[in-house]
Amino acid sequence: MTERRPYHHGDLRRTLLAAAVDAISESGPAALSLRELARRAGVSHAAPAHHFGDKAGLLTALAVEGFDLLADALNQARERTGSLLEAGVAYVRFAVEHRAHFEVMFQPSLYNEDDPELAAAQERAGAALSHGVAALPEPPAGHDARLAGLSAWSIVHGFATLWLAGALPPVVGDDAGEAARLVIRRLFN
Repeated sequence: MTERRPYHHGDLRRTLLAAAVDAISESGPAALSLRELARRAGVSHAAPAHHFGDKAGLLTALAVEGFDLLADALNQARERTGSLLEAGVAYVRFAVEHRAHFEVMFQPSLYNEDDPELAAAQERAGAALSHGVAALPEPPAGHDARLAGLSAWSIVHGFATLWLAGALPPVVGDDAGEAARLVIRRLFN
Protein backbone atom coordinates (compact mmCIF):
# COMPACT_ATOMS: atom_id res chain seq x y z
CA MET A 1 0.00 0.00 0.00
CA THR A 2 1.42 3.38 -0.93
CA GLU A 3 1.50 6.17 1.60
CA ARG A 4 -0.80 9.07 0.77
CA ARG A 5 0.72 12.42 1.51
CA PRO A 6 -1.55 15.34 2.27
CA TYR A 7 -1.90 17.83 -0.54
CA HIS A 8 -0.50 21.26 0.26
CA HIS A 9 0.04 24.04 -2.22
CA GLY A 10 0.80 26.94 0.09
CA ASP A 11 -1.33 29.99 -0.61
CA LEU A 12 -3.37 28.60 -3.49
CA ARG A 13 -5.79 31.53 -3.44
CA ARG A 14 -2.90 33.97 -4.00
CA THR A 15 -1.41 31.69 -6.68
CA LEU A 16 -4.72 31.55 -8.54
CA LEU A 17 -5.17 35.33 -8.40
CA ALA A 18 -1.63 35.83 -9.74
CA ALA A 19 -2.33 33.33 -12.54
CA ALA A 20 -5.56 35.22 -13.33
CA VAL A 21 -3.61 38.49 -13.59
CA ASP A 22 -1.20 36.83 -16.04
CA ALA A 23 -4.01 35.32 -18.10
CA ILE A 24 -5.98 38.58 -18.25
CA SER A 25 -2.81 40.47 -19.19
CA GLU A 26 -2.36 38.12 -22.13
CA SER A 27 -5.95 37.71 -23.37
CA GLY A 28 -8.32 39.96 -21.44
CA PRO A 29 -10.93 39.02 -18.84
CA ALA A 30 -13.44 37.56 -21.32
CA ALA A 31 -11.04 34.79 -22.35
CA LEU A 32 -10.31 33.72 -18.77
CA SER A 33 -11.50 30.24 -17.78
CA LEU A 34 -11.20 28.45 -14.45
CA ARG A 35 -9.89 25.36 -16.23
CA GLU A 36 -7.07 27.36 -17.85
CA LEU A 37 -6.36 29.02 -14.53
CA ALA A 38 -6.02 25.62 -12.86
CA ARG A 39 -3.64 24.49 -15.60
CA ARG A 40 -1.49 27.60 -15.12
CA ALA A 41 -1.37 27.05 -11.36
CA GLY A 42 -0.65 23.33 -11.73
CA VAL A 43 -3.68 22.23 -9.72
CA SER A 44 -6.82 20.22 -10.39
CA HIS A 45 -9.53 21.88 -12.43
CA ALA A 46 -11.76 21.88 -9.32
CA ALA A 47 -9.34 23.92 -7.20
CA PRO A 48 -10.33 27.41 -8.50
CA ALA A 49 -14.02 26.60 -8.00
CA HIS A 50 -13.25 25.46 -4.45
CA HIS A 51 -11.72 28.86 -3.64
CA PHE A 52 -13.91 31.20 -5.68
CA GLY A 53 -17.06 29.30 -6.65
CA ASP A 54 -17.09 30.42 -10.25
CA LYS A 55 -15.48 32.84 -12.67
CA ALA A 56 -17.49 35.77 -11.29
CA GLY A 57 -16.27 34.90 -7.79
CA LEU A 58 -12.66 34.88 -8.99
CA LEU A 59 -13.08 38.20 -10.79
CA THR A 60 -14.80 39.64 -7.71
CA ALA A 61 -11.73 38.74 -5.64
CA LEU A 62 -9.50 40.29 -8.30
CA ALA A 63 -11.60 43.48 -8.31
CA VAL A 64 -11.41 43.67 -4.50
CA GLU A 65 -7.64 43.34 -4.70
CA GLY A 66 -7.54 46.01 -7.42
CA PHE A 67 -9.63 48.54 -5.50
CA ASP A 68 -7.47 47.98 -2.41
CA LEU A 69 -4.30 48.51 -4.45
CA LEU A 70 -5.78 51.64 -6.01
CA ALA A 71 -6.76 53.04 -2.61
CA ASP A 72 -3.22 52.39 -1.36
CA ALA A 73 -1.71 54.14 -4.39
CA LEU A 74 -3.98 57.17 -4.02
CA ASN A 75 -3.40 57.42 -0.26
CA GLN A 76 0.37 57.14 -0.69
CA ALA A 77 0.34 59.92 -3.30
CA ARG A 78 -1.75 62.12 -1.01
CA GLU A 79 0.46 61.46 2.02
CA ARG A 80 3.61 62.07 0.00
CA THR A 81 2.48 65.20 -1.84
CA GLY A 82 -0.91 66.40 -0.61
CA SER A 83 -1.74 67.09 -4.26
CA LEU A 84 -4.84 66.13 -6.21
CA LEU A 85 -2.72 66.36 -9.36
CA GLU A 86 -0.32 63.73 -8.03
CA ALA A 87 -3.22 61.54 -6.93
CA GLY A 88 -4.41 61.68 -10.55
CA VAL A 89 -0.95 60.69 -11.76
CA ALA A 90 -0.97 57.82 -9.25
CA TYR A 91 -4.34 56.69 -10.64
CA VAL A 92 -2.98 56.57 -14.18
CA ARG A 93 0.21 54.78 -13.06
CA PHE A 94 -1.95 52.25 -11.20
CA ALA A 95 -3.96 51.56 -14.38
CA VAL A 96 -0.78 50.97 -16.36
CA GLU A 97 1.02 48.90 -13.72
CA HIS A 98 -2.07 46.85 -12.76
CA ARG A 99 -3.79 46.65 -16.11
CA ALA A 100 -5.47 43.28 -15.48
CA HIS A 101 -7.03 44.56 -12.26
CA PHE A 102 -8.06 47.81 -13.96
CA GLU A 103 -9.74 45.92 -16.81
CA VAL A 104 -11.86 43.97 -14.31
CA MET A 105 -12.58 46.66 -11.70
CA PHE A 106 -14.73 48.83 -13.93
CA GLN A 107 -16.74 46.10 -15.67
CA PRO A 108 -19.41 45.20 -13.10
CA SER A 109 -20.91 42.62 -15.45
CA LEU A 110 -17.83 40.48 -14.78
CA TYR A 111 -18.15 40.17 -11.01
CA ASN A 112 -20.59 39.94 -8.11
CA GLU A 113 -21.57 43.57 -7.53
CA ASP A 114 -23.30 42.80 -4.23
CA ASP A 115 -20.19 41.32 -2.57
CA PRO A 116 -19.57 43.08 0.79
CA GLU A 117 -15.78 42.91 0.46
CA LEU A 118 -16.05 44.51 -2.96
CA ALA A 119 -18.28 47.29 -1.62
CA ALA A 120 -15.78 48.00 1.17
CA ALA A 121 -12.84 48.09 -1.24
CA GLN A 122 -14.73 50.37 -3.65
CA GLU A 123 -15.63 52.67 -0.75
CA ARG A 124 -12.00 52.80 0.37
CA ALA A 125 -10.81 53.74 -3.14
CA GLY A 126 -13.57 56.34 -3.46
CA ALA A 127 -12.64 57.84 -0.10
CA ALA A 128 -9.00 58.05 -1.17
CA LEU A 129 -10.01 60.04 -4.24
CA SER A 130 -12.31 62.25 -2.13
CA HIS A 131 -9.42 63.04 0.20
CA GLY A 132 -7.53 64.33 -2.82
CA VAL A 133 -10.39 66.71 -3.66
CA ALA A 134 -10.51 67.83 -0.02
CA ALA A 135 -6.82 68.74 -0.27
CA LEU A 136 -7.53 71.44 -2.86
CA PRO A 137 -6.62 74.98 -1.74
CA GLU A 138 -10.33 75.90 -1.78
CA PRO A 139 -12.06 72.53 -1.39
CA PRO A 140 -15.68 72.37 -2.50
CA ALA A 141 -18.32 71.27 0.00
CA GLY A 142 -21.41 69.07 -0.09
CA HIS A 143 -22.83 68.39 -3.54
CA ASP A 144 -20.02 70.38 -5.19
CA ALA A 145 -17.42 68.14 -3.52
CA ARG A 146 -19.13 65.04 -4.92
CA LEU A 147 -19.21 66.61 -8.38
CA ALA A 148 -15.54 67.61 -8.07
CA GLY A 149 -14.67 64.04 -7.11
CA LEU A 150 -16.65 62.67 -10.05
CA SER A 151 -14.95 65.17 -12.36
CA ALA A 152 -11.48 64.25 -11.10
CA TRP A 153 -12.21 60.54 -11.43
CA SER A 154 -13.67 60.96 -14.92
CA ILE A 155 -10.63 62.86 -16.12
CA VAL A 156 -8.00 60.44 -14.82
CA HIS A 157 -10.03 57.34 -15.66
CA GLY A 158 -10.63 58.61 -19.17
CA PHE A 159 -6.96 59.41 -19.63
CA ALA A 160 -5.93 55.99 -18.29
CA THR A 161 -8.41 54.21 -20.56
CA LEU A 162 -7.24 56.14 -23.62
CA TRP A 163 -3.60 55.44 -22.70
CA LEU A 164 -4.19 51.70 -22.32
CA ALA A 165 -6.07 51.59 -25.63
CA GLY A 166 -3.15 53.28 -27.39
CA ALA A 167 -5.54 55.99 -28.54
CA LEU A 168 -3.53 59.05 -27.49
CA PRO A 169 -1.42 60.97 -29.98
CA PRO A 170 2.38 60.62 -29.81
CA VAL A 171 2.70 64.22 -28.59
CA VAL A 172 1.99 63.04 -25.02
CA GLY A 173 5.20 60.97 -24.89
CA ASP A 174 5.79 57.43 -23.72
CA ASP A 175 5.54 57.76 -19.92
CA ALA A 176 1.93 57.48 -18.77
CA GLY A 177 2.48 59.29 -15.49
CA GLU A 178 4.32 62.23 -17.03
CA ALA A 179 1.80 62.50 -19.84
CA ALA A 180 -1.06 62.46 -17.33
CA ARG A 181 0.69 65.12 -15.26
CA LEU A 182 0.93 67.41 -18.31
CA VAL A 183 -2.71 66.93 -19.26
CA ILE A 184 -4.12 67.22 -15.73
CA ARG A 185 -1.98 70.26 -14.95
CA ARG A 186 -3.56 72.04 -17.97
CA LEU A 187 -6.93 71.69 -16.28
CA PHE A 188 -5.64 73.29 -13.08
CA ASN A 189 -4.23 76.34 -14.89
